[in-house]
Amino acid sequence: MPTVAQSQSSTETDWVSRFADDVIAESERRAPGKPVVVASGLSPSGPIHLGNLREVMTPHLVADEIRRRGHTVRHLISWDDYDRYRKVPSGVPGVDESWAEHIGKPLTSVPAPAGSAYPNWSEHFKAAMTDALDEMGVEYDGISQTEQYLAGTYREQVLHAMRHRADIDAVLDRYRTKKEPAAGGAPGKGRKPQQKKADEAELEAEAGSGAASEDDGSGGSAGYFPYKPYCGNCEKDLTTVTSYDDESTELNYTCAACGFAETVRLKEFNRGKLVWKVDWPMRWAFEGVIFEPSGVDHSSPGSSFVVGGQIVREIFDGVQPIGPMYAFVGISGMAKMSSSKGGVPTPADALKIMEAPLLRWLYARRRPNQSFKIAFDQEIQRLYDEWDSLERKVADGSVLPADAAAYARAIGTAAGELPRTPRPLPYRTLASVADITAGAEDQTLRILSELDPSSPLTSLDEVRPRLDRAESWITTQVPAEARTIVRDEPDKELLGSLDDEGRASLRLLLEGLDSHWSLDGLTTLVYGVPKTLAGLEADAKPTPELKTAQRSFFALLYRLLVSRDTGPRLPTLLLAVGADRVRRLLGA
Repeated sequence: MPTVAQSQSSTETDWVSRFADDVIAESERRAPGKPVVVASGLSPSGPIHLGNLREVMTPHLVADEIRRRGHTVRHLISWDDYDRYRKVPSGVPGVDESWAEHIGKPLTSVPAPAGSAYPNWSEHFKAAMTDALDEMGVEYDGISQTEQYLAGTYREQVLHAMRHRADIDAVLDRYRTKKEPAAGGAPGKGRKPQQKKADEAELEAEAGSGAASEDDGSGGSAGYFPYKPYCGNCEKDLTTVTSYDDESTELNYTCAACGFAETVRLKEFNRGKLVWKVDWPMRWAFEGVIFEPSGVDHSSPGSSFVVGGQIVREIFDGVQPIGPMYAFVGISGMAKMSSSKGGVPTPADALKIMEAPLLRWLYARRRPNQSFKIAFDQEIQRLYDEWDSLERKVADGSVLPADAAAYARAIGTAAGELPRTPRPLPYRTLASVADITAGAEDQTLRILSELDPSSPLTSLDEVRPRLDRAESWITTQVPAEARTIVRDEPDKELLGSLDDEGRASLRLLLEGLDSHWSLDGLTTLVYGVPKTLAGLEADAKPTPELKTAQRSFFALLYRLLVSRDTGPRLPTLLLAVGADRVRRLLGA
């Protein structure tokens, strides 16, 4: 296994090592001798998607590098499950507009989608993400904000914020006069770092759904308060604090949703939370966070990160974490997304069609400020080719240092290597075979065992889990009209219309089948037939005329085998169809 240390001579491109250096130094300055603390935040308000995953993977990779260097490090993931339920997401199975009655409640008080095995909305959407993080080898300490608030963990911080509410109001007021950006522009206040969307249009629509007032706090006739109670009757946060006494901590509020009013003592009351722009910096100080990334939108004035930096310093006597602004993650192709209902795909979706090391690599090889796309279309085949090429370079020692570091971080963590496919055959080959065989294991094993007669495959376990991922890609992402269906009977009309050259090309192919029956052999054969017909040697360099002849020959074979002009790579297709059936369909 290559070591991440190989990257140390190329720190200009190895962003993880560079941040690890900074975080270790900053941790020693702020909290010498204590564990290094990095953090992420995720809101289980719906499917947690691949854009959100960057919020986790950026600190995970840095934390893992710090662990490899022998330091103790904690990666905190705050589950913002005490946030308000803001809207009914579209297209989520088991959810209809009746869920709108729960808007304003904590996510942990909203029923899970119908048919779910989980007790509430938050746990339902957390589950898929936690499973994905486990599969990817992400080590973290999960913190439920519902549990933290209801247990009174932040009680002193809440009381402190209430005593300093005028100071907090003054900080926020520095930005309230700033013009809010128009829809589709850079988001301003009211944004959470964990609410990034790979689909930016959807992100902007969600960000504009009334979160700004939640993030700023309530400012009724009694003044500004950075704390929102959840109603004791309807559980919603549509409440207004009407009075508060610092000495007794007696707090009065009314609920606009149901008209309920209540008097509580805040030093004993836990059913509420600090508003986001105060809550986030409070947690930085409380947990001693050294490193936490945030989305690129937080470079805008009035954003939670910018305001939080002042509140943590001026109110909570803490220090803002260091960390990069990360760019959006896009998606290339979403043909039949299984669980990105009404949104963009999740890590669980990605892990159905690609192995965990490949997904880790996509986040490790790009600096946080570089956007990138995750492929769900044909591009995934090229991506796997690139990955396999990288593995070969690692094996022969020709890999560049930064690429070696990204590879090492992809295939494992400080705790050890992740499971990988023992015999990683090309993804495009596995996908083609899965397409042609419709997943029939006996046929799949027959075809794959014939790819390399000198070292035949003896069990499909040798090519798993990559084979399973390729089969899933074929069945979930490739439209039915693009699937490969081999003909049952010869196309007699087409065979009868062939000229002498067409018949000669088929004869040459059929004569060479037995002696070329392997992936490499058939590749040589199908490219060589047009050369032979043109009177060229087998190693002749391609010319425009030869390329045209090869394309015409390939198109003829595709039409005779699958009734289309294109399809899977011909050598793979021929192996999949089988020699006897090929002879029959080509009119032997």
